[in-house]
Amino acid sequence: MESLDKSGVHGHIVIRNVAGKGLRGTAEDLDMTMLDNVYIIAFCMPEQLKSAVENIRPVLNKFGGTCYVSDVMEIRSLKCVASL
Repeated sequence: MESLDKSGVHGHIVIRNVAGKGLRGTAEDLDMTMLDNVYIIAFCMPEQLKSAVENIRPVLNKFGGTCYVSDVMEIRSLKCVASL
C-alpha cells in the first residue's frame, strides 16, 4: 500500500484470503503464513502508471505476486430525485 501511496495512487480495494488456481497451481493448497494471498485493485490515471509500476516492482520481486494493468471505464448509477 505504501508503494501505491508513494506513486500517488490513492484509490484501491483490498480483498483478503483470496484462493484460486493459476499457472503455479491452486492457492488454497499452499501453506498460509502471515503473508496470505490478497488481491489489490488499484485505480489510477494513465500518467501515474509508470511511477506505480516502478514502485510496485520491488515489492513483487521481494514477495512474489503479479501485477496486471488494464484499461477500465467507470459507470455510475444515475439517481433520479422526484419532486413531491
